[in-house]
Amino acid sequence: MISLNNIQKSFGNYDVLAIEKLVLPLGLYWLRGKNGSGKSTLLNILAGLIPFKGDVVLNENIHIRKHPVAYRKLINHAAAEPVYPAFLPGTDLVEFVTSIKGGSADHVDTVKKGLDIGNYLANPTGSYSSGMLKKLSLLLAFIGNPAWVLLDEPFSTLDQASQKALCILIREKHEQGISFILTSHHDIEPDEINFTQTFILKDQKLTETNPV
Repeated sequence: MISLNNIQKSFGNYDVLAIEKLVLPLGLYWLRGKNGSGKSTLLNILAGLIPFKGDVVLNENIHIRKHPVAYRKLINHAAAEPVYPAFLPGTDLVEFVTSIKGGSADHVDTVKKGLDIGNYLANPTGSYSSGMLKKLSLLLAFIGNPAWVLLDEPFSTLDQASQKALCILIREKHEQGISFILTSHHDIEPDEINFTQTFILKDQKLTETNPV
C-alpha cells in the first residue's frame, strides 16, 4: 500500500500538484492526463527523485523521508525518456542496479527474453536508438524484488510486438505480487492489462474513474 499525504509540488510560481490524501492498495493503476498535467512529476515524487512537500508512506510504516533506503529498495522506476551516460554500456548499468536492488542473472535473462532485448547491451548507450533505451530502462525497472514499479509512458517508442510483450510481463509480475502505476497515452484494452483503478490528473488533483 502507498499513502500520499498533503502532497504539494511547485516549480517556481507554477503549482503542479496538490493532493491532500490518497491511499493505493496493492494493484494495477493507470494515471492519465494531458501533457504538462504533472504525471511524470508525481511518479518522480513517488520514486524519491525530487523534493516535495508532504509525505509518502509505504506499507503504513516506511516513510520516504525517515526511511529513504528501505523505501527506495521497494520502489522501481522507469522514466518516460530515459537518459544514461553515453559512454556506459547497458551491461554496466544492469550490473550496478542488480548490485543495489538484488535479483539474479536468471531473472535478468528472463526479462531480456520477454522484451526481446538483443546483444546490444554490451555497447555504449550513446549508440542506442530510442526504443533500445526504452527497453533498457524497463529491464532496470524489473530488477530485484520491488513492491511497486512505476512506469512513465512505458509503451512509447516500442514496436507493437514489444508493447504486447510488456503487457504480458506486467501481468506476470502482478500475479507474483508486484503492484504497478503506469502513465500512458497508449490505449490499453482490458485484455492487455486489467487495471484496478484509473485516475485523471487535472488542475493539480487526482480524480478516480472507472477501471478500464
